[in-house]
Amino acid sequence: MKTVLITGANGNLGTEVVKKLYDIGYGVCAAVGPGPLPDNFDEMTKESLVVNLMDEAETHQYVQEITGQHPGICAAVLLVGGYAAGGIKDTDSAAIDKQIALNFKTAYFVVRPLLEHFEKMGGGQFILVGARPALDAHAGKNNVAYSLGKSLVFHLAELINAAGKGKHITATVIVPSTIDTPPNRHAMPDADFSKWIKASDIAENIAFLLTDAGKTLRETVLKVYNEA
Repeated sequence: MKTVLITGANGNLGTEVVKKLYDIGYGVCAAVGPGPLPDNFDEMTKESLVVNLMDEAETHQYVQEITGQHPGICAAVLLVGGYAAGGIKDTDSAAIDKQIALNFKTAYFVVRPLLEHFEKMGGGQFILVGARPALDAHAGKNNVAYSLGKSLVFHLAELINAAGKGKHITATVIVPSTIDTPPNRHAMPDADFSKWIKASDIAENIAFLLTDAGKTLRETVLKVYNEA
């Protein structure tokens, strides 16, 4: 059984990704945050563990232990992140540091030890989550810290692809528009939800990336915007 590591696995997107990959036969190792787990989560995962991915030492130990217990891990879907609003005049260094820690370091701290595992195994995939404001200054001008934090995710993917060239190691960045989740509906009740992207559709795209056809893609930035 092919095994995938998913971080942020009990979030709104993470739960859909876990369900999809479980349904198509993958083993799932789940790094979760605080809070309740969905129904049947234990059934759908080989194991789940609360990990503070902003702590480098804790994350490094977790990756070493999980790859030791499940050496068949062939991909990582890194979903941890968070949003903060604010233009330049509203954004101080603390806000920037927080968004970099939440959106970039939580990925980087997993990538660093897992890249070594993939090299030993002869290949592997990283799937990261970017954001449109990091690609479009107009979209990012009112969420500066978030945009800066997510911009590092794109550069991280480029560095992984450079380091993994010829080693069957790749990184892909999924870039969703507004994801149709209960918190987003609550925050924007007057929006046209039909234009947003469903978490289940993002999960479908992630599942495709893990197929043999998906593995042939290189240096991929996948914009999953729907009509938003």
